[in-house]
Amino acid sequence: MAVTFSDLHTEEGLKSLNEFLSGKKYISGDQLTKDDIKVYGYVSEKPSDAFANVAGWYDVVSSHLAASFPGKAQGVKFSGKVAPAAEAPAKAAAPAAEDDDDLDLFGDETEEDKKAAEEREASKKPAKKKESGKSSILLDVKPWDDETDMKKLEEAVRTVEIPGLTWGASKLVAVGYGIKKLQIMLTIIDDLVSVDDLIEERLTVEPINEYVQSCDIVAFNKI
Repeated sequence: MAVTFSDLHTEEGLKSLNEFLSGKKYISGDQLTKDDIKVYGYVSEKPSDAFANVAGWYDVVSSHLAASFPGKAQGVKFSGKVAPAAEAPAKAAAPAAEDDDDLDLFGDETEEDKKAAEEREASKKPAKKKESGKSSILLDVKPWDDETDMKKLEEAVRTVEIPGLTWGASKLVAVGYGIKKLQIMLTIIDDLVSVDDLIEERLTVEPINEYVQSCDIVAFNKI
């Protein structure tokens, strides 16, 4: 809902603003906005202590502006008469279209305002996460000897579950002297699974090392 202030050069106008600022530090919200700058431009000077809320707000806005414009000002004055307080009632009766001190703090946005708002919203959206790469690996899993139960060996290998790891097809390949090795395919998400850690910390330690003597990477291909 639009907020309108009138005749801020009069006591009546300052009284209205003073009541509005009761319990507030700024015109809109809890930070300095362009609404404060607009209203500040219509208050010719810091009001007396009779308008304590306006005076406090005036000091806050002044401090912000001083920080933004560090150059030394020489001071300016404006010619022309300022309507005295006695004329306020008569002026209040005039049509709103003729009152230059009416401030619509929530007017229509300009194209520049809309574009700036869209850019701010776009900057808040998280960047799309880059999808991690995948790799396909062929692994040789060697038993201790010809007496190792290869079915249990494979079952033990497949018990290893890690996020990003998928076991694939497998087969037994003869090595010699009655010994066979397990060749098994696996797919990994590169950012989640380290093949070296998989072998050293999962496949060749207890309890799997009861069946597995060693593992070798036969093929390693990026998908």
